[in-house]
Amino acid sequence: MKIFSAQQIRDGDAFTIRQEGISSALLMERAAASCYQWIAAQYHRDTPMLVVCGMGNNGGDGLALTRILLQEGFSARAVVLKHTGQFSPDATHNFTSLHQLAPDEVQILNPGMFVTELPEHILIIDALFGTGLNRPLEGWPAAFVRELNELPNEKIAIDIPSGLPADSLPQPGAAVIQARHTLSFQFWKRSFLHTEAEPFTGKVHVLDIGLSRTWQEATHSQYHTIDRDTACAIYRPRKASGHKGTYGKAMLIGGSYGKIGAIALSTRAALHSGAGLVYTQAPSCGYEILQATQPEAMFLPAGQKHIDRIEVSTEDSATGIGPGLGQAPETVKALVAFLEQYDKPLVLDADALNILSAKETYLNLLTAGSILTPHPKEFTRLFGPSPGSMLQVELGRAKAMKYNVCIVLKGHHTAVLLPNGECWYNTTGNPGMATGGSGDVLTGILTGLLAQGYTARDAALLGVYLHGLAGDLAAATLSEEALIAGDLAEYLGKAFLTLR
Repeated sequence: MKIFSAQQIRDGDAFTIRQEGISSALLMERAAASCYQWIAAQYHRDTPMLVVCGMGNNGGDGLALTRILLQEGFSARAVVLKHTGQFSPDATHNFTSLHQLAPDEVQILNPGMFVTELPEHILIIDALFGTGLNRPLEGWPAAFVRELNELPNEKIAIDIPSGLPADSLPQPGAAVIQARHTLSFQFWKRSFLHTEAEPFTGKVHVLDIGLSRTWQEATHSQYHTIDRDTACAIYRPRKASGHKGTYGKAMLIGGSYGKIGAIALSTRAALHSGAGLVYTQAPSCGYEILQATQPEAMFLPAGQKHIDRIEVSTEDSATGIGPGLGQAPETVKALVAFLEQYDKPLVLDADALNILSAKETYLNLLTAGSILTPHPKEFTRLFGPSPGSMLQVELGRAKAMKYNVCIVLKGHHTAVLLPNGECWYNTTGNPGMATGGSGDVLTGILTGLLAQGYTARDAALLGVYLHGLAGDLAAATLSEEALIAGDLAEYLGKAFLTLR
């Protein structure tokens, strides 16, 4: 799914109105109806609701939603902050309609007025300020938002939490509604996909309001989400005539004394990702562990307690290197020598990235199409600091283009940054995956997909999606708290099944 800017979405609204020959008020009615359908599926009719509205189009959505809730038998009322001189035209229409239907259920709040002593069981629905807001809230509106946040009541945001920018991140200390759920119209807003916004958005639900498909397809964006449609378009089912040679060789390189588990996890994940043959190149101290825990893979010794040489035949389809590797001087020398002569894309993670970060010139050794999988701290060591996660993604886009590599920036919504400048945010995964070894599993998945002939782009997008989905499936059975990295590899099979 493409991610559009707030202005682009307004253009999409206008295009849809022209294409379908409908009024803007009817499009607003669609949006309100989609919110009602979600709310009606989640909450009992006995749940009392207070819809706090502004005087712009987001307020118009809230006023229309209040009317629909009342017409459908819910207990709802609206309050409108008089923060400007007049309503927008569509908000005027919906205020009039609501007032005619239930004049006692809508109230205008003048500057300085607040909602106080609200019983905790009342659901607050935020429709104060939408994506048209282009500056931080100030004065009474900011104080009103902060007052709402002090209330223990559950909160739902319509389209976007009031005070949150759509295309950037909020300033520290900014007044922003803290919602448990956000009902976003048609698309993700880019800010929703960054850690700094999560305390405000809660869980995001994207609601289809029927914006023009023609406009969506014709309008360019460098930003996308990785979802099931993306994964299904990439996924290649196995052929009945295939054999182990058809699906390539994967070579996993890593491990050191005390860190053999990392490369074992990568090996297991490559096996479960569909590679025809999997080899593990690791120090001899890991021989018994790897042969006992990963009997399907072949072991190649390289050093005693740490890797002191790297030997990869050009016949090997794909190589992943880094998990548990360590940074012993001999290992650093071996990795640099390997990169100087290796001419195929490979996956680099963990200590392989830390070694690369020692000298900027090392990055020039990478073959085009290689996949780097840093977490934010590893990224900073590689490319320098950034003030906030969104600017870190922008720096990553620039570096992916400069070095012609794919960068998988791991996080709350892992961002896959491609050499063509595109940014793809993943939509699978959960906090249970914040556990040691999770990244090692991802390295194995990516290497296994490369071995099968997927391009670096497709391997990165599909691999990140499957990795997160395996985590979601595992958490649904085991809980987020009990989830460990090994579970991710074990649930890869179920993740693949969802693509069929």
